Amino acid sequence: MLVNSYGISLKFKVMIKKLFKRVISMARRKSKKPRVIGNCTVIPLREHGVKREGISSAARRVTDGLQAAGFQAYVVGGAVRDLLLKRQPKDFDVATDATPEEVRRVFRRARIIGRRFRLVHVMFGEETVEVSTFRRMIEAVDAQTDDHGRLLRDNEFGDQEQDAARRDFTANALFFDPSTEEIFDFHYGFADIRENMLRMIGDPATRYREDPVRMLRAVRLSAKLGMKLEAATAEPIFSMKGLLGNVPEARLLDEMLKLLMSGHAVECIKKLRSMHLHHGLLPMLDVILEQPMGEKFIMSALANTDQRLSEDKPASPAFLFAALLWHEVLSIWNAQIDAGKPPIPSLHLAMDVVLKKQRLQMAIPHRHDAIMKEIWLLQPRLEQRSGQRPIRLLALPRFRAAYDFMLLRCQSGEMPVELGDWWTEFQDATNERREEMLLPDKGPKRKRRRTKKPVLTVTG
Repeated sequence: MLVNSYGISLKFKVMIKKLFKRVISMARRKSKKPRVIGNCTVIPLREHGVKREGISSAARRVTDGLQAAGFQAYVVGGAVRDLLLKRQPKDFDVATDATPEEVRRVFRRARIIGRRFRLVHVMFGEETVEVSTFRRMIEAVDAQTDDHGRLLRDNEFGDQEQDAARRDFTANALFFDPSTEEIFDFHYGFADIRENMLRMIGDPATRYREDPVRMLRAVRLSAKLGMKLEAATAEPIFSMKGLLGNVPEARLLDEMLKLLMSGHAVECIKKLRSMHLHHGLLPMLDVILEQPMGEKFIMSALANTDQRLSEDKPASPAFLFAALLWHEVLSIWNAQIDAGKPPIPSLHLAMDVVLKKQRLQMAIPHRHDAIMKEIWLLQPRLEQRSGQRPIRLLALPRFRAAYDFMLLRCQSGEMPVELGDWWTEFQDATNERREEMLLPDKGPKRKRRRTKKPVLTVTG
């Protein structure tokens, strides 16, 4: 048995430490008023109402494990904000003063990820908890920035107060301790959440210059959470939107995907338009949104995605991108047909031109290209309702996505509603009913190629 120089068992010492902490925690839970520690307001359970049980079991095990090992550990960021807003968090992130190596030594199933910004993924069953070490703001004299003021290096360890200061919005800078059920607030984020206000930490213009993506995050979170953008936070966005052109494509795509897949894409697009941020993010999106048919089609696609996400149904980024780029494809395709070019080769050309142009602004991953092209290529085939073509289409892997896409075209007035109704019935019809629904095949019949019979030769 391990003992220290005073002959006290280390195991006994840990037990005493846990007991002492439990007594302190019980005393703090009974507290009615917030207390102030330096620049931090510590808000008790009776004031904020977020209980330990609201945190996932995996996140609780991570904070308990780190605290038992002698480190600070808190659930932080969006999870705390969502719980205060009576929303169910999508995931629970933990912040600690332990280094990534120290976190990995505490937990058996943990791995360090990232190079520039190292994090630890701790796994309990199917749940993975992301653990980050407290980081500090880089002083202006030491900051490495580009010509536009965007931070190029922001990855130095710090303490809890410094970590809160480097976060974007006050509502995202709250720390919850599951063991004491207290919230640690350095920037009056708790009061802002109560007032339904989204406020930038520090000078908004400086923070946008450091990371222009924060402008998109401000719009997305405001729409998703139904929070008002504080006037000083919103004011610089219009004049600074040009800085988004200096953001790496991968980051811009990631933020756009979060926006489109937030479950509140319709409201997000409306806010982007009101703040003139939609221009240039996707080719011709601003022009399409000014055309009655184009706007109706895109807003229908976004509303459809929002509804699916609200019902916990899967939603495909590729489907959304296909919808957002469709009218530019359609425009080039129609121009080619009007010039006397064959329809299908013209569609292939239009798809290639649009995707190539898109990659110059925001590179959509190649893994989405094939799905988008299949959806687009099936559109003219869905107009064919004779012979065995419709039956063969039903067996294709992308039929359902292409069908849903066609329904959006019908809703927007681009295609006749009767076509959508026909396919809706045809899918579930009996074989006899399908035979009745098929239209006469008036197209030219292909001549079958005659295969030459092998010539038998006799030898001997």
